[in-house]
Amino acid sequence: MVPAINFWAVLIATASSMVVGSIWYTPKVFGNYWMRAAKVTPSGDAKDAIKPILVTVLVSFITAWVLAGAVFLSWSFYDGSFLVNALGTGLVLWAGFTAARFITHDAFDGRPTGLTVLNVAHELVTILLMALIIGVWPPAGTV
Repeated sequence: MVPAINFWAVLIATASSMVVGSIWYTPKVFGNYWMRAAKVTPSGDAKDAIKPILVTVLVSFITAWVLAGAVFLSWSFYDGSFLVNALGTGLVLWAGFTAARFITHDAFDGRPTGLTVLNVAHELVTILLMALIIGVWPPAGTV
């Protein structure tokens, strides 16, 4: 079975990731703490942000695409509400892959616990917002 995926929902979910990150890591929210804890010193040159932003867009697109496919498979298996399946799938994938991997790598890297919590929480918000967008906009002809 090939998952039916709403391409527009994936694109909007990708954009939502950029919005969440822009707000989350702004200095007035968690940005100052993140820079201190991660030992990041901004160069002051906006051009230095281009490559990380492009990488983030690409990776966010891949995440949204995979999430949309997993949601369709979950919904196909469990049936019921597409939205509930989307949120549940997002939560399970976040816990099993994103959070678990962050925690493991950060423990071995010796990163501060607060930094791990900050980044894992950011990913939770990002994934759940993506799941919400995908869940309220299922592929045509599926629901």
